[in-house]
Amino acid sequence: MPAARIRSWKSVALATSAVLVGIVLPAATASPASATTTAYDSTYYKNAIGKTGTALKSSLHTIISPQTKLSYSAVWEALKVTDQDPNNSSNVKLLYSGISRSKSLNGGNTGNWNREHVWAQSHGDFGTSAGPGTDLHHLRAEDVQVNARRGNLDFDNGGSSFTNSGGSLVDSNSFEPRDAVKGDVARMILYMAVRYEGDDSWPNLEPNDLVTNGGTRFHGRLSVLKTWNDEDPPDAWEERRNDVIHNTYQGNRNPFIDHPEWVEAIW
Repeated sequence: MPAARIRSWKSVALATSAVLVGIVLPAATASPASATTTAYDSTYYKNAIGKTGTALKSSLHTIISPQTKLSYSAVWEALKVTDQDPNNSSNVKLLYSGISRSKSLNGGNTGNWNREHVWAQSHGDFGTSAGPGTDLHHLRAEDVQVNARRGNLDFDNGGSSFTNSGGSLVDSNSFEPRDAVKGDVARMILYMAVRYEGDDSWPNLEPNDLVTNGGTRFHGRLSVLKTWNDEDPPDAWEERRNDVIHNTYQGNRNPFIDHPEWVEAIW
């Protein structure tokens, strides 16, 4: 991955935090959350600021758990808004393939786009019920056939290209999304691991470093997801999507889009 693609949010967060507390932090040290990064730090995230590790994860879970739950049918219309192609308001931008496709072509046939669960439904067996099965923070528009190629595979590097892959790769036990959305995928998976902790009738979803998770409540590969979060930081489109979900649909946010450094602070 070219160095130019790696944004400097880590060093900026460290430097700002150091100035605030009057100390110099080592460049490689993960810092606790600092109240300087987003407009939501003094309101939405105020109880998470200054925490790290399990305390940060627990605080974020409490913050993001209250949400409006959509029906699975309502997800169709929501994705037409959240995943709108910025260059063509009549289309949605497909996650793994990068294709721009008409909003009207949603469905289950070849040439259609459908509702991809980035945290695969079988990883916790939550299906499409309101809750993790309809959470827009990990549901994305994707080509029907590309969605099928991904299936319920864990995420990792490596594999071969396929029709309409857009640069994404697949092999027998993992799926690698195209470079432009690797960080998006990582932040969606880790959002799910914080939002669903097993205290609201849904499974306790957790990341691990395996690619053989199948029907368990785990998703991997964590070490690779962390790297993708670093190499592909949030862009304006991902930030807009987070705002739309928060302001229009669910009332909660993906904290790792607002604070990508919190991935390292927790894991």
